[in-house]
Amino acid sequence: MSTTAAPSRGHAARAGVQKFGAFLSGMIMPNIGAFIAWGLITALFIQTGWLPVGQLGGFGTNPATHQTWTGLVSPMITYLLPLLIGYTGGKMVYDVRGGVVGAIATMGVVVGTDIPMFIGAMIMGPLGGWTMKKIDSIWDGKIRPGFEMLVNNFSAGIWGAILALFGFFAIDPVVTTFSAAAGTAVQFMVSNGILPLTSIFIEPAKVLFLNNAVNHGILTPLGIQQSAAQGKSILFLLEANPGPGLGVLLAYMFFGKGAAKASAPGAALIQFIGGIHEIYFPYILMRPLLILATIGGGMTGIATLVVTHAGLVAPAAPGSIIAVLAQTARDSYFGVVLSVILACAVSFAIASIILRASRNREEGDLAAATASMEGMKGRKSMASTLLAGSAAGAAGGGVATATQIKNIVFACDAGMGSSAMGASVLRNKIKAAGHKDVKVTNQSIANLTDTYDMVVVHQDLALRAEQKTPSAQMVTVDNFMGSPKYDEIVALLDELSANEPFPFEGVAGKTEPASEAEAASSHVPVPHVHAESQQVLRPESIVLAGASVDMAGAIEEAGRLLKEAGAVDDEYVASMHERERSVSTFMGNGLAIPHGTNEAKGHIASSAVTFVRYDQPIDWQGKPVTFVVGIAGKDKEHLGILAKIAKVFGDREQVARLEKAETVNEVLDIFGKVNA
Repeated sequence: MSTTAAPSRGHAARAGVQKFGAFLSGMIMPNIGAFIAWGLITALFIQTGWLPVGQLGGFGTNPATHQTWTGLVSPMITYLLPLLIGYTGGKMVYDVRGGVVGAIATMGVVVGTDIPMFIGAMIMGPLGGWTMKKIDSIWDGKIRPGFEMLVNNFSAGIWGAILALFGFFAIDPVVTTFSAAAGTAVQFMVSNGILPLTSIFIEPAKVLFLNNAVNHGILTPLGIQQSAAQGKSILFLLEANPGPGLGVLLAYMFFGKGAAKASAPGAALIQFIGGIHEIYFPYILMRPLLILATIGGGMTGIATLVVTHAGLVAPAAPGSIIAVLAQTARDSYFGVVLSVILACAVSFAIASIILRASRNREEGDLAAATASMEGMKGRKSMASTLLAGSAAGAAGGGVATATQIKNIVFACDAGMGSSAMGASVLRNKIKAAGHKDVKVTNQSIANLTDTYDMVVVHQDLALRAEQKTPSAQMVTVDNFMGSPKYDEIVALLDELSANEPFPFEGVAGKTEPASEAEAASSHVPVPHVHAESQQVLRPESIVLAGASVDMAGAIEEAGRLLKEAGAVDDEYVASMHERERSVSTFMGNGLAIPHGTNEAKGHIASSAVTFVRYDQPIDWQGKPVTFVVGIAGKDKEHLGILAKIAKVFGDREQVARLEKAETVNEVLDIFGKVNA
């Protein structure tokens, strides 16, 4: 699925920042389980923990050796966690081979200092994977048979050793200096009472989908070092405090209107208990002034933590109140709970004032937030993408058609929070509709592969998702819990199921005609066409020399022919332009099939198909179009005709005949019994 609007420089820049931040957090997020394990062991077994055990917490003396117990806490934070990060970073760049070299390189910075070397691991891991990839490319295809294992193993070992030495002597001193400076800066902000001001940057960054980058890419590494030294860190709650978001959602529950008010209670439960903070972002985007509420709440929560000297022992991921309490230091429960309550109260108070002051104005809703974020007019209708195909698939060289929606992925920045919830909601809807063969999964954008039929993603993340999955249909949502797009996806699946098999192979997403063998073997039953739909393609609706020179004119010409056939009115023709602004109807093989939006079906009096051929190809959003087939379908009567048209355009010889046809009867003959 594609759009006509090119991404702005601002949007591209933001996508670049998101991509870099996602790469940083991508090294942390897969290892959050290890961080939680370390946090639980620390909270339980250190000398000031709930169940102090010297052998596990690393205090006291071993009676047999008279040496201090090593314990689990110190080795895990010194070796295990940095090596996991280094391996993950290398693997992100160059698969397992890159991960192994990245871990070796990370060991060099780990042993060179007495502080947890997370930042060093985030440098050496990707560096190891990237440099190993470049080195392998030097002799790719040049190794004599039988020597591959020898070369691969020794090259990785030698280069890993070199990088370990480089990390020890060059990177370690730099990172140690930076870590000391960062710790000093944090302590300076705490001592001078200015740490709450960080909310001015953190809260807007969260709404721009930089929350994981800020939290796990920056605050978590610094927080782990502070926790190792002091037993807890305030940094873990700068971004993860669920109070500010909860305050905004509670304000919508009391003072919101329409769908926003109705959905706020469920969103609040998911945000506060489930820890998925992305759920409240659309509510702020509906009324951007509400960012002041989360900033005020965030500043209040941080100030409370500073005053009470409270903190967590490890990251709270996801940012659920359950995860927050599980990682709270033994002496910090009062401060942490109070910070959440006060952050929520202040955010609620500010948001309530803003919402009450704007009650007399036109109230935005979640659909309006979608329109704002998508930056385009009209609304995409997934059900009508049966005709749209995938222009992106054409660019990708693969076949991505509406008949192949068997594998749907819900993608988000981290692949754990909003995507997991959205996938669950969509999966349940699809399952309830009886489509048991459709698989719905969730994944982080960084780990997407071009193997999916459909990708569901937030609009702010769509640019990055499209780069990863050029052959997939792209669906953007703004409300992860109850987007209307979910119902439209189900409607599309219903329609496809009712009319399978549908011969779109060789049309959507295919730039080259099918071979003669493919055409000969592609006999597919055509859906039954009701008697009332006869003569939907009439001789007077066929034009062999179109007069238009651009896409808008061609759509207007197809719409005029539909009107003259008595099939539609002016509103439907206008919706044909609206549909093109939302989703391209270019099908490949020089064919475009413009049609109205799903909402315009009420303006169709009867089914009709028109055919216009152009002497000079028309630029259709960057694709050359010679044939324009206008469609107006009532009660699915047009599907049989459309199936035959698709089959014709999947046959190289038939397309050539259409190009050379000199009479209307020749065109009708090519389409065969299209009106039968």
